[in-house]
Amino acid sequence: MILPKSTLLALLPFFLAAPSLAVSGTGQTTRYWDCCKPSCSWSGKATLSSGPVQSCDKNDNVISADTKSACDNGGSAYMCSNESPWAVSDSLAYGYAAVSIAGGTEASWCCACYELTFTSGPVSGKKLIVQATNTGGDLGQNQFDLSVRTQFLSTSFYSFLPRHKPLSISSYTTFVQESTN
Repeated sequence: MILPKSTLLALLPFFLAAPSLAVSGTGQTTRYWDCCKPSCSWSGKATLSSGPVQSCDKNDNVISADTKSACDNGGSAYMCSNESPWAVSDSLAYGYAAVSIAGGTEASWCCACYELTFTSGPVSGKKLIVQATNTGGDLGQNQFDLSVRTQFLSTSFYSFLPRHKPLSISSYTTFVQESTN
């Protein structure tokens, strides 16, 4: 399930004041946009009361969670274009990411939200709140591969997110994960 912008914005004061409910640590960010169906969009990836993450057809219409990825031969499911980031100020933005946290699993990462604080590069000191909609076998430990479409790289916040040169983050904190428990 992807949380709508209005929900994330309404909950922002709670998120920023909430203590860590799961994990925290240091890590790195990279960015990607491969259009492939997000791994968290398959049924059963996480225990959720609704969801999972949506996937779309080539015309950006939401389709069944069990539709084969377009990145697999013959599939027709893609990443939906609404998995695009947005800035609410020069120091805070929201977005989506492929996530790999040491000691966790896809079930613990999928659909969780994380607050990232950058410590290197031109975005040092800025915060990015991401929802994990993807995972990846090519990710390192404590890596957040930010989902950023090329058209967003011209905005001030995102223009400093290099594709292949990781930026350090001083902290990440899981603060929301919806579950049926």
